[in-house]
Amino acid sequence: MDLEPQIQERAEQHYAGIPVQVAIDGIAQAVDSGFPELFGWLQEHGVAPAGPPFIRYLVIDMEAGLELELGVPVASTVQGSGRVHPGVIPAGTYATLRHVGPYDGLMASNAALLRWAQQQGIALDSWETDRGDAWRGRFEHYLTDPSAEPDPGKLETDVAFLTRSS
Repeated sequence: MDLEPQIQERAEQHYAGIPVQVAIDGIAQAVDSGFPELFGWLQEHGVAPAGPPFIRYLVIDMEAGLELELGVPVASTVQGSGRVHPGVIPAGTYATLRHVGPYDGLMASNAALLRWAQQQGIALDSWETDRGDAWRGRFEHYLTDPSAEPDPGKLETDVAFLTRSS
């Protein structure tokens, strides 16, 4: 089940992240290993999460692979170490869609938000590169902790694309 797309203004948000290069079918494995590593690093360094974890899509080529970051919002800039580095979610106007249901429906929700933005004449902050489509701000924020909610039909994820008007 998906709710209606909308436009939201969002503030800049610092985060700690782990960069990942993966094939589309390797996202679940990257998440299953990367988020525990990231949350472990935060705990080890005494840094509290300031929001739900997310995936930031930097470059998308559905055939060649994806460049992304697994991230967790934090209150202020962190000093990274190892695979963990600081980052900033850009402030601006975002096209958003709340996805409710299993994660395997997220690809369809992303496609629906892309179609909606195109139909509304909303320019998204992305561009073509030789590695695929690059994005300044494309996110999936995982609002529901699947270890706390066993029913996949109740998982909530915000899909958000930064618009070019920002």
